Amino acid sequence: MSRPAPAVTVLGVNYPPEPTGISPYTGAMARGLSRRGYRTHVVTTHPHYPEWRVSAGYGQWSRREHLDGVDALRVRHYVPSKPSGIRRLLSEISFGLRLLFAPLGGRDAAVLVSPALFSSALAALRLRLFLKKTPLVVWVQDLYWLGLRETGQDGGLSSKVIKVTEKWLLSTADRVVVIHDRFAARVADDYGIPPERIHVVRNWTHLSPTAPVDRSVARAARGWGDEVVVLHAGNMGIKQGLGNVVDAARLAEAQGAPIRFVLMGGGGERDRLKALAEGVSTVQFLDPLPDAEFSAALAAADILLVNEYPGVSEMAVPSKLTSYFSSGRPVIAATDKNGITADEIRAAGAGVVVPAASPQSLLDASLELGRDHERAEQLGQSGKRYRETVLDETFAIESFATLLQTLIDGDRARPPRSAVSTS
Repeated sequence: MSRPAPAVTVLGVNYPPEPTGISPYTGAMARGLSRRGYRTHVVTTHPHYPEWRVSAGYGQWSRREHLDGVDALRVRHYVPSKPSGIRRLLSEISFGLRLLFAPLGGRDAAVLVSPALFSSALAALRLRLFLKKTPLVVWVQDLYWLGLRETGQDGGLSSKVIKVTEKWLLSTADRVVVIHDRFAARVADDYGIPPERIHVVRNWTHLSPTAPVDRSVARAARGWGDEVVVLHAGNMGIKQGLGNVVDAARLAEAQGAPIRFVLMGGGGERDRLKALAEGVSTVQFLDPLPDAEFSAALAAADILLVNEYPGVSEMAVPSKLTSYFSSGRPVIAATDKNGITADEIRAAGAGVVVPAASPQSLLDASLELGRDHERAEQLGQSGKRYRETVLDETFAIESFATLLQTLIDGDRARPPRSAVSTS
């Protein structure tokens, strides 16, 4: 008699149809595992990100769906309208409490997606107490404590609690999956996780291939003319430090520079940024767009922007970069020149790095690159090649599936140091 297909449960706060952030990666991974023969079960929340508002039609205490071969259980949790401080903590804990009692569809292996840290920790506690033989993988997209340190919010009791919780979560996992080699180094150095238990799986673009975009039509549809259009797409939160972009737009207006800064997306800082930018003619806000329109907007811009809060260096690899590279447009990164984001831009040969929190540097670099069409095209095509060769979805999911199969087959002993994946 043949052995039944392995059953894997994925637990994470974000899942499609949420269009941005971690959701597309969790969704693609779950679908990919299902297509490779795994019986895949997801426990998640109702779609609410980045608007921090439960989408229309959702919000039941629990709801079952079957999406692209994946069985998904959605549970209601607390969604704060202003996700900061204690409210965000309560949001995570409320999901974690639901995970303590939610039915787990697959017990051959479990994957916890972090963030959210505290909900993942509660789920890990349940698994370790009652399902000790189930291999546990923690898939790290952001490092909480490092994020607090880099945004100047560490030092208090809450920071210590977060570090202890994060270290326990990573330590209790059979494997820790991270999205960059420098993340692997941080997890090993800052949390004491043995390198042989760390597995690197790079993120990929979640956008489907689209037909070539008529840039002039796409620009006209958004009211863009001959000015240099610098587009920031994605979440507007603290770590993005987007006040720098508003300041650059204000300088552009004062200097009469032919440029437009566009902030597209949602997030906890959006309302504050809109108030800060009131009356500034060189900045524009756009709501999140469906995938096809999102791709068209990226292709229509002259430059795509990553902006990070001063000091942010190691806490995350911006997920937007994979989509940016796919567009064939050049990238400007206003960030720490020694950080992960800057490294990624240089590795891809896809753009220019300027200092964080230097609006004049951002403005000057944008104008210079916007006028140099030949260089912009070269950088954009280099990013596209990097996405097609290094950031490949099929390779990433195969790597993840191989890791899970190794654990399910019973090889939970630590592999030799040389076997650590750098896919």
